[in-house]
Amino acid sequence: MTEPKRDIQMVIITGLSGAGKTQTVQCLEDLGFFCIDNLPPTLIPKFAELCAQSEGKINKVALVIDIRGGKFFDTLFDALENLKTQGFSYEILFLEASDEVLVRRFKESRRRHPLSPLGRILEGITAERHRLEELRGRANKIIDTSDLTVQELKDRIIDLFATETGKFMVTLMSFGYKYGIPLDADLVTDVRFLPNPYYVPHLKPLTGHDPQIRDYVLNNPVTRHFLRRYGGLLKFLLPHYITEGKTHLVVAIGCTGGQHRSVVLVNEIARLLQKYGYEVIVKHRDIARSVPGEGRL
Repeated sequence: MTEPKRDIQMVIITGLSGAGKTQTVQCLEDLGFFCIDNLPPTLIPKFAELCAQSEGKINKVALVIDIRGGKFFDTLFDALENLKTQGFSYEILFLEASDEVLVRRFKESRRRHPLSPLGRILEGITAERHRLEELRGRANKIIDTSDLTVQELKDRIIDLFATETGKFMVTLMSFGYKYGIPLDADLVTDVRFLPNPYYVPHLKPLTGHDPQIRDYVLNNPVTRHFLRRYGGLLKFLLPHYITEGKTHLVVAIGCTGGQHRSVVLVNEIARLLQKYGYEVIVKHRDIARSVPGEGRL
């Protein structure tokens, strides 16, 4: 019987409550990781075995293990030792932040700290730091999120893990100019020169995901010409960014409200870049906002 392969990239995500583990998991999911939140440590070796038997279908795994596991958390080191004995490798990503920042985040979210549900938030943070001290010492990577925005944290994760998988990542983002240009964009393109479905009454409440909007935008000869030209430009540019050592490029395409034209074009360009063999993350920043022209969130 053939021994199952153990060449699985496994990341154990841990750290202080409120330090950004949720955002980290979401980013790793975008990078193609199979993610599980709050898995009891005793199940880690068994889960790794199941991944090894998946015949390569699950080869990148991220597991969130933290003090929410209660008494099960205390078995983590035994589980990791068992994992190593079975021939699996792993790395630990530890997220932390300053006391001041964590207190502020808990107050803003109105969440209770898991180690101090009825007491002061700071007491829970102090107890958690002490409990995680040994685990922090074993971490392969530590990220202090005190001064990071959500997007900056995602960029750090992409830099760490997209590079390790040897893949250049492109994030294609639609946005509405009325809500501001994305600050993290590397390339910004304005497509407000195209006819706007907003002014067609029966199309106004729809989005670029709807076939009617897609047909309206793509049936325009100017749109088709733009896609050919812009697709050719990206096909030329991306290899040069890779040569210069860039691992992640954010391409933003904007229309007025970020719900119609830019959504259609981002979806089309994503398909084109995937055809060229690039790893693509699609984000529609403003599609969930109110109908264009009816105010901000």
